[in-house]
Amino acid sequence: MKRRYTERFNRSFQRASPRIQKAFDKQAALLLQDLRHPSLRAKKFDESSDMWQARVTGSWRMYFAIEDDTYVFLDIIPHPK
Repeated sequence: MKRRYTERFNRSFQRASPRIQKAFDKQAALLLQDLRHPSLRAKKFDESSDMWQARVTGSWRMYFAIEDDTYVFLDIIPHPK
């Protein structure tokens, strides 16, 4: 699988702390290997827009779409609790 980042994702990523950025890099690598990796807890977030959510840390989530053979990273934000 390939990856692509949206402008929105890039802005959110730059605002995140270095710790969150490092955690994202680790989790994104796992995602590229296996969507079902247990630490990701990936799930379809919005069926109508085909958006997925996966865990970055206990309190941060990444949102992405799957287009053909590419993960399109849409956003990375603190988990709304």
